[in-house]
Amino acid sequence: MRADGAPLRLQVIGPAPGVPVDYELSPGQRLILGRESQCDVMVPGDPQVSRRHLEIVVEASQIEVRLLPQAKNPLFFEGQETRQCVVTPGGQFVVGATCCRLTSPTGPLASPPSGSPIEEVAFSPAALAQVAYRDADRRLDALTQLPALIHGAPSEPELQRRLAQVLLAGVPRCEVAGVVAVPRNGPIRWLESVRRHETAGTVPLSQRLARGALVERKQTLLHVWERAQPSTDYTTLLDCDWALCTPVEGVGEEPWGLYLAGRLDGNGRETAAADLRTEAKFVGLMAEIVGSIRQLSALERRQAGLRKFLPPSVLTAMGDDTDPDRLLPRESLVTVLFCDLRGFSRRAESARNDLPALLQRVSEALGVMTSCISREGGVIGDFQGDAAMGFWGWPVPAVDDGLRACRAALAIRREFHRARATPGHPLADFRVGLGLAQGRAVAGRIGTEEHFVFTAFGPVVNLASRLEGQSRTLRVPIVIDEALATAVRDQLPPDEARLRRLARILPVGLDTPTLVHELLPGEGPDCPLTTAHLLAYDRAVDQFLAGNWDQAWSTLRALPAEDQAQDFLTLQITQNNRQPPADWTGVIRMTAK
Repeated sequence: MRADGAPLRLQVIGPAPGVPVDYELSPGQRLILGRESQCDVMVPGDPQVSRRHLEIVVEASQIEVRLLPQAKNPLFFEGQETRQCVVTPGGQFVVGATCCRLTSPTGPLASPPSGSPIEEVAFSPAALAQVAYRDADRRLDALTQLPALIHGAPSEPELQRRLAQVLLAGVPRCEVAGVVAVPRNGPIRWLESVRRHETAGTVPLSQRLARGALVERKQTLLHVWERAQPSTDYTTLLDCDWALCTPVEGVGEEPWGLYLAGRLDGNGRETAAADLRTEAKFVGLMAEIVGSIRQLSALERRQAGLRKFLPPSVLTAMGDDTDPDRLLPRESLVTVLFCDLRGFSRRAESARNDLPALLQRVSEALGVMTSCISREGGVIGDFQGDAAMGFWGWPVPAVDDGLRACRAALAIRREFHRARATPGHPLADFRVGLGLAQGRAVAGRIGTEEHFVFTAFGPVVNLASRLEGQSRTLRVPIVIDEALATAVRDQLPPDEARLRRLARILPVGLDTPTLVHELLPGEGPDCPLTTAHLLAYDRAVDQFLAGNWDQAWSTLRALPAEDQAQDFLTLQITQNNRQPPADWTGVIRMTAK
C-alpha cells in the first residue's frame, strides 16, 4: 500500500485468451507464483512457467520478486535476465510468456482498460485475512446460524436453500445468491438460488466466473463490469455490476461454490470496493465453515458405517484416518473365532409355524456373540445362518490379540451358560460351539463397490472353522489350537482361564495334525471341574498318546460323569477293545467336519 493509502495490485497477463487477472496485495505477504493450483498467484496456460516459479514479497510501496531454485526458466526485468528484482508501481516483470504488472490505482476496482468489459480480482486467503468488517455484529449473527442450519437440514436441497438465504441476509448489496456445482460433464449449474426481488425468468450464471473460482483457481474470484457494457459471458441481472464466487471444500464428487451478484452503491467506487472486499471475506469464511461441517458430517457417516463392522477400539486406533485404502486386504497375523448355535436345524423344524419368533431368538443369540467379540476389540467378519465369525489382528494389530479372542470366547460361553440356568430365558435351550486358531491370513475388505464384507482368508480360517465343528464331536464348548494354548498358558492367570489337552487330531480336509485344547474359565459356578480333575485328564491324554489305552480308560473313568469330554477318548478306546491299532501314531483322523 502506498503512503496515500492506495493498495498495490498485481495484474497478471498470460498467453491464454482472456482478460488480465488482478491480485490485491497487502504489506507483509509472501506469495508464490506458478502453475500449481495451490499457488497464491496462479498462471494457467503458460508451459514456460514452472509449477512453483517465483516468490513475491510485498512491502508498503513495492514488491521484491525472487526466482525459486526449482524454476526452469529465467526472470526478466527491464529487459534483463535476473534472479531477483524490486518492482515499483508502474513497473513490470516477465516470466515465460506471462507479463506481471504492478499497479496502484485509486481503488482496487478501478474501471477496466478500454475495450475490456470486465475486471477480475482474485482474493487469496492471506489477503482476505487482513480485511476488517464494518458491521461485524450482523456478520457474526449470520455465521452463528450455520451449524444449526446445516445439521438441521433434512435433505441436500433444503440445505442449499438455507445457505442461499443466509447469503442473501448477510450481504445486503446482494441481489441474487445461491449454491452452484461443477458437474463432470456439462456447464456449471445452480443447485439453489434465491432473489431479493421477485422477477420473471431464470437467474443468469457466469460460467467464466464460476469455472475460474471452482476449477481453475480454486479461490474467491470477483468480477466487476460497467453496466453500460453488458456481456453474455457474465451475470447481467437487475442492473447487477458485480458477481462473486467462492469454492466450498469437501462436499462430494461435484465441487460446490457459493455464488452471489449485486449492485454497487452510489457512494463512490472506492467505498464500494472496500465493501466488496468485506463481502468476499464474509462469503469466504462462510464457505470455510460450511466445508468443515460438511467434512465432519461425512466423517461421522463413514464412522457410523464402520461401527457396524469394526469395534470402538479399532475406530479409536484408526482415529480420523478412514482412508478406504487402509481397509484393503493384506496379509496379517490374525486370530480367528467361529461360533455356532447347536441344534438350530431341529428348532427350525419344530418352530416352522412361528419362524419370526425363532428368528428373534437367533438374532438375540447372534447379538450375544457379536457384542462379546466387539468388546474385546474383534472385527465382525461374517454371519452364516446361526453362526458368527470374528477375527483380531487387522486393521490394527495388537500384541494381545490372541488373548482378547480367548476372553471373547469365554464371555460367550459364560453368557449362554447363565442363560441355561435362568428359567424362561429365550436362550435357555441354546448351546454353542466355538473354535479358535491363530496364524497368517489375508484380511480386509472383500467384495465389490455394491456389496462387501470384512473377512479373512487362509488356512488358519479353515482350521478355526474345523475346530468349531469338532467341538461337537469332542463334547466341549471351546476348542483352540496349540498356538493359542501356549499364549493362554503363559499369560493368563488360572482364575481367568484354564486349559486341558483333548487329543491330537487330523480334521477333515486338512493335511497337518494339530494338538487341540479345551479353553475353560477359572474354577467356579460356570465350571465345576477342579484343578485335580484337569490334571487327571492330562494324565489320561498322555497315556492315550503313548498307546497305554487300558490305563487311560481307567483314569478317565475316575472323572466326574457329567464331564462329557471324557466320552470322546473313552469311545476311541472301547471301539478298539482298549488296544491301539498296530500303526498307532497318536493322531486321530476325524471323519466328520
